[in-house]
Amino acid sequence: MRQAVILLLTLLTTSAFAQKVKTVEGEYTYHAPENVTMEQARRTALDRAKIQAIADEFGTIVQQTNTTRIQNTNGEAATDFYSIGGSEVKGEWLETIGKPEYTITYEDNMLIVTCKVKGKAREIVSAQIDFKAHVLRNGTDDKFEDDDFKSGNDLYLSFVSPVKGFLAVYLIDADNKAFCLLPYRSQMEGIYPIEANRRYVFFDIKSASPEERAMVDEYVMTCERSSEHNLIYIVFSPNPFAKAADSSSNDLLPRELSFEDFQQWLVKCRKHDKEMNLRRIPIEITK
Repeated sequence: MRQAVILLLTLLTTSAFAQKVKTVEGEYTYHAPENVTMEQARRTALDRAKIQAIADEFGTIVQQTNTTRIQNTNGEAATDFYSIGGSEVKGEWLETIGKPEYTITYEDNMLIVTCKVKGKAREIVSAQIDFKAHVLRNGTDDKFEDDDFKSGNDLYLSFVSPVKGFLAVYLIDADNKAFCLLPYRSQMEGIYPIEANRRYVFFDIKSASPEERAMVDEYVMTCERSSEHNLIYIVFSPNPFAKAADSSSNDLLPRELSFEDFQQWLVKCRKHDKEMNLRRIPIEITK
């Protein structure tokens, strides 16, 4: 009898959680300023279409203040993804179904991009972990935070979490390849543990503890085109998880996998772990 009750409770819990993942659709029209490129405009329209889809399905929470979501020069796309107007959306995007549809027009020489997108989203039912993550250029202090890199610049990442947990960091390049920056290449466990309230600086041998220095990978950003847009994914959870299955094609590059395989891994992880937190930080690299 006791086992039957436990089984029933498990099924009810699983069912309730599954109901929170829904297929949603959104559309957004973005009027791009003169200094915004076509690629940036498409990305912004896509992110805001996702926001609109989430808001339409799960609603928003109106905020009296918006200090934690103030737009800044280092994370426009990431900031847009979590806010809409003066409110916060009550869900998060899990995966995109099919390809987004774009309509490109011009009005009085202004670029106008309309994006329609369909995907799966999950209602946020628990508080997000307020970790701090900063992409740094040519320096390990947080004052070096930047999203504008020149080819040859050094890349670092600072990270602090209020709780202990596990961290993975990926970079998605302009060719839709996903590179695993953390865990480091020589870490055979496929998982990187994080202590609470400790400031980490990754990709810098000098900042690592003595026992970790031999495995630290340091990164220099490169650019084959005149300009390339990359996305850095910060994945953190208080629960253990392993990185995606990947392979090494070059001793000078991080281990890699396709963006599709990376997305499948990420969606699977987030579906099974409602405490997993994700932050996307866009960066631009120019020659």
